[in-house]
Amino acid sequence: MQMGRAGCIVQNMSFRFYNKCSLRQRIIIFLLNFDYLYSFSVIKSPSPSGEKPGIKNDIMANKIEVGSKALDFSLPDQRGRRVNLSDFLGKSSVVLYFYPKDESYGCTKEACSFRDNYEVFKEAGAVVIGISSDDIASHQAFAANHKLPFLLLSDKDKTVINNYGIGKSLGVLPGRVTFVIDKLGIVRMMFSSQLSFEKHVTEAIETLKKMD
Repeated sequence: MQMGRAGCIVQNMSFRFYNKCSLRQRIIIFLLNFDYLYSFSVIKSPSPSGEKPGIKNDIMANKIEVGSKALDFSLPDQRGRRVNLSDFLGKSSVVLYFYPKDESYGCTKEACSFRDNYEVFKEAGAVVIGISSDDIASHQAFAANHKLPFLLLSDKDKTVINNYGIGKSLGVLPGRVTFVIDKLGIVRMMFSSQLSFEKHVTEAIETLKKMD
């Protein structure tokens, strides 16, 4: 009974705190809880028994699965040069991350985390490629402002974004999803989280280490 009363007191305190929050604060609280519950990571590699990898808390409409062939694409980078995924086949692994928007808080944190770990990716034999629907000029400024050493590709009409099944969180926020693709073009990891910006980097590094 005492535990029950304590639980009620804590619950009532939580409700009182929530009721005092502004609309902006309530939205932030909701998003944090939503992201905690529904961010997901796909098991990094096919199991030895040949069973298909599983997905935890999949809220995205992903069409790409771990163990499947990554879809090729051709998009312009921040300098206007055409980049194809197939350019890297047989040469290096690819960390392909989709993000919502240049210069937004979360996307800047994520990009800078990839930048700060760029040498780690190079040592692991991987290239980093970011994709969003921003135009080339936006990517060029974003890369220059934050000294980003990796490729940023412009998918203005969202063809590649849609082909990779990058959905929207809450039906509003553009998805934030990272894939690790090996030298054979096989997807080895898929991680989705709207608010765990830097975890996209740590998950990718962890996967690359296990691939060696």
